[in-house]
Amino acid sequence: MIRRFFSYYRPYKKLFILDFSCAVLLALLELVFPMAVNQVIDRLLPGKDWSIIMLATAGLLLFYIINTLMHYVVTYWGHMLGINIETDIRQELFEHIERQSFHFFDNNKTGHMMSRLTTDLFDIGETAHHGPEEIFIAIMSLLGAFFLMLTINWKLACITFVLVPILGSFIIMFNIKMTRASDQIYQDIAVFNANVENAVGGIRVVQAFSNEDYEKKRFRENNKLYRKAKLFSYKIMATSVTTNYFFMRLITLFTLISGAWFVIHGELSSGQFVAFLLLSNIFVQPIQNFNAVIELYPKGIAGFKRFLQLKSLAPEIVNSEQAITVPSIEGRINYTNVSFGYEGKKQVLNHINLHIHSGETVAFVGPTGAGKTTLCSLLPRFYDVTEGKITIDDIDIRDFKLSSLRSHIGLVQQDVFLFSGTLRENVAYGKLDATDEEIWHVIRLARLEKTVLNMPDGLDTVVGERGVKLSGGQKQRLSIARMFLKDPSIVILDEATSALDTETEAAIQQSLEQLAKERTTLIIAHRLATIKNADRIIVVTEHGITEQGTHEQLLKRDGVYSRLYESQFTMNM
Repeated sequence: MIRRFFSYYRPYKKLFILDFSCAVLLALLELVFPMAVNQVIDRLLPGKDWSIIMLATAGLLLFYIINTLMHYVVTYWGHMLGINIETDIRQELFEHIERQSFHFFDNNKTGHMMSRLTTDLFDIGETAHHGPEEIFIAIMSLLGAFFLMLTINWKLACITFVLVPILGSFIIMFNIKMTRASDQIYQDIAVFNANVENAVGGIRVVQAFSNEDYEKKRFRENNKLYRKAKLFSYKIMATSVTTNYFFMRLITLFTLISGAWFVIHGELSSGQFVAFLLLSNIFVQPIQNFNAVIELYPKGIAGFKRFLQLKSLAPEIVNSEQAITVPSIEGRINYTNVSFGYEGKKQVLNHINLHIHSGETVAFVGPTGAGKTTLCSLLPRFYDVTEGKITIDDIDIRDFKLSSLRSHIGLVQQDVFLFSGTLRENVAYGKLDATDEEIWHVIRLARLEKTVLNMPDGLDTVVGERGVKLSGGQKQRLSIARMFLKDPSIVILDEATSALDTETEAAIQQSLEQLAKERTTLIIAHRLATIKNADRIIVVTEHGITEQGTHEQLLKRDGVYSRLYESQFTMNM
């Protein structure tokens, strides 16, 4: 894990060397000051030469100016190094999440993913900056100060060092506890974020069912769990800080008492005594730095561990080694002995065989849960078949590059997702470099022109989160316009007109029929009146494909389709 962590320093070698070099020089220069004080007290003061004392002071002033500049470098450029690494890790994680299959998103909450991309990574930047630097400098300062203390008086140096191993054992113990506590905090934050995202995102449902009190109670419970985890970590931190404070002051006290004894017995000069006291403070400082790193390290490492856990989940749907880019397709589709089940559960599709001609409009009907949507979701490889294969123009879809495959397929779903930007941005998502002329053309095709012209800001009208400012019909027409703009060779319409009134549905049906010309079109529909003109209607039940033919042919068979049609016709009457 540490090797993986340090690999993120590679692009910023120069920045790391600059930061690290300045930090090391700072630590070395700090060791110079006590020795300079020793010389001033023992050599310059007895001589009473004011000019030499002033010259020495000017030298120390230059020393402080250099230190100040290096402090700036370490503080600003060092943090830049940390932020760069944090940014790279966040970008890498986002791209990894985007490569995951629908299975992954079926089983992971949005709030958890948000937590992984934000909270989990907050302390990684600080750890990247302070971790290696502080540990190395602390060890160097500790050994440097101890060496200088040995040169002044080896007996006093050894007495001072006695308490360090005891303090070190406490630091290690608290580090282990803090790592566990930090990991629990990140888990609690993920749950907390997921619950907040659900409550806020579903506020209309909450208020419609008058369940505000229930959501308040749930939030209160989650808030208390988060508070409890945070308090536990602060309790460990407080114990660690106070224990370290006590032992560090004990070291200073030992030095003061022991040093005084050596001065009284003539084994230490006054200048050496003062220098030794200053060195003991430098000797203690690395231990304080260790403690600061120990507080930070568990948070950064806990976040990095969770990052690695998510990174270890390989995407299920990937390009094969021989995957190719296909610039254009005719749209012939073959399902050959296709079987599929979600996560090893009961098979939804069993040994499906189906041939769809180029330019043919095929409608799938049947009871809910029979596998109609699944059959169409396998075509763009949102999921991979468990058995058999699907081909387009006699090429196995697993031999297409994913981007190439999906560029030829347009999808309009029943559950329309709109981004929280403007109408223009949502339509243009079908073709990111589309001109206004192209956007208006598809808006007219989707029978949305009048609606847009009546809006206060036209195409620049903000649709709100998930298109909340639009009606269900307007959202579906917007998604249809987006699909028109993509101009795919294969079109999948999953209940694409289910939220429309009869008049608008009839108008859009004409546009969809126009779009379907010379394109392969797959339609999933429950309202059978909308698919009468399909070239072929396929009836899918839990037993697979049970019937297929035109609307008139299926009615004459007096089978499943005929019964479905009659039941809908009776209900409409």
